[in-house]
Amino acid sequence: MTTTDSPAMTALHQRHQREMAEAGGQANALYSVSQLARQLGVTARTIRFYEDKGLINPSRAGTTRVYTPRDRARLMLILRGKRLGFSLREIKDYLDLYDIDPTQHTQVRQLLTGVRKRIAKLQEQRAALEQSLAELADIERQAEAALQQRPK
Repeated sequence: MTTTDSPAMTALHQRHQREMAEAGGQANALYSVSQLARQLGVTARTIRFYEDKGLINPSRAGTTRVYTPRDRARLMLILRGKRLGFSLREIKDYLDLYDIDPTQHTQVRQLLTGVRKRIAKLQEQRAALEQSLAELADIERQAEAALQQRPK
């Protein structure tokens, strides 16, 4: 059994596929930038920024940008990736693989690698934060003890 065949990876892939389908709603629905921004809770400027970075590529109806359910799904994945601390480069690489590899095995492997690295980094940050909190708590106790010993 490979890592891409594990139950966890299968579940992750199925969730990704489900979200892509759910994000689509109607197969031929089109969204304006303001509709999409409102639905996703971001600004139109944010969406344009991701477009400038090549993460989404909306169609045009004249001079108006029109977004497909696929664009909406990609934006949802971008926003989740940012929320989880992935760089735009990492997100773009991941999304690009989706178009290149119809089996998504490469994409899922890359996702797994990125997720493991992110978990390790967050665990390091948590350890550093816990150490800082412990040191601050010790300083707080010392300061309180010093105040208790001072004559009033």
